[in-house]
Amino acid sequence: MSVVWERRRTALRSGWREFTAQRSGVAGLVVLGVAVAVAVLGPLLTGASALDVTRVEAAAWEPPGPGHWLGTDHTGRSVALLVLNGTGASMLVGLTAAALSVAIGTLVGIASGHFRGWPASALMRVTDFFLVVPQLVLAIALSAVLPRGLGTIVLAIGLTSWPATARVVRAQTLAVEARPYVERAHALGGGHLHVIAHHVVPAVLPLVLVNTTLAVASSIVSESTLAFLGLGDPTHLSWGTLLHQAQLFGAVSKEAWWFLLPPGLGIMGLVLAFTLVGRALETVINPRLRS
Repeated sequence: MSVVWERRRTALRSGWREFTAQRSGVAGLVVLGVAVAVAVLGPLLTGASALDVTRVEAAAWEPPGPGHWLGTDHTGRSVALLVLNGTGASMLVGLTAAALSVAIGTLVGIASGHFRGWPASALMRVTDFFLVVPQLVLAIALSAVLPRGLGTIVLAIGLTSWPATARVVRAQTLAVEARPYVERAHALGGGHLHVIAHHVVPAVLPLVLVNTTLAVASSIVSESTLAFLGLGDPTHLSWGTLLHQAQLFGAVSKEAWWFLLPPGLGIMGLVLAFTLVGRALETVINPRLRS
C-alpha cells in the first residue's frame, strides 16, 4: 500500500507542476480564490443593515462617485455591496447544481457503459430524450412548476444538464471495459461492484473532475438566465437577480449602466475562470493537448 500511495503522491506532484505551467489555469484559479473570499467575507464585512431599504440614505440611481464606487440602484442601495453579496448565491447555485448534474451523469454513464442488454438501452434512451429537449426550456418549466427557491434552481439545472456528462463518462467506461486487465478481472470472478469500484471509477474520475469545472461555468450561466427571467429566488441576491431588477426598474431607460455592467462582468469573469481551470486540468489529464 505504501508503494501505491507513493505513486499517487508522485502523480499528484507531477500533475500540479503541469497545471502551474499553464498560466491561464493559474490565473483562473486566482480569480476563483478571490471570488470564494468575497463570497465568504462579503456578507460578514458589510452586514445585512447595509442593504436594508429602510435605512438607506443615498439617492436612487446615483452614478459612481466617492461615496458609492459603483453608484446606487433604484432604492439607493450601493451597487458594489449588492454585487459583493450576490457572489455567494451565484457560486453556491453553480457549484451545487454542477455537483448534482455530474453525479447523475456519472452514475448513468458508468451504468450504461458497464451493463449490457435492456438496462443500458433504457438508460441511453432516457439520455437521448434529455439531449433532444432544450435544456433551458425544460429548466424554465421546472422552475415555474416547483416552489420558488434556490433549491428549485439547483434541481432545475442539475436535472436537465447531466446528459452531456453521461455521454462522456459512458465512452470512457466502454474504453476501460475493453482493456485486458478488466477482462482478466472478469475471468477471475470479479463481480460488477469490484470491476466498477477498482477499475472503472479510478479511470473515470479525472475526466469527471474536468467536466465538473466546466459544468460549474454552465450552471452559473443557467442560474443567471433563470434569475434574469424572474424565476430565481427573490429572497436571495444573485448576479442574475440584480440583472432582473435592473431590467424591471428601467436601468436601461435611465442610462444607469453601473447597475448593469458589474453583475454582468462578474458572471463573465467567474465563468471564464472556471473554464480556464477546466481547460488546464484537461491538459494535465490528456498529454496530447500539451503544446
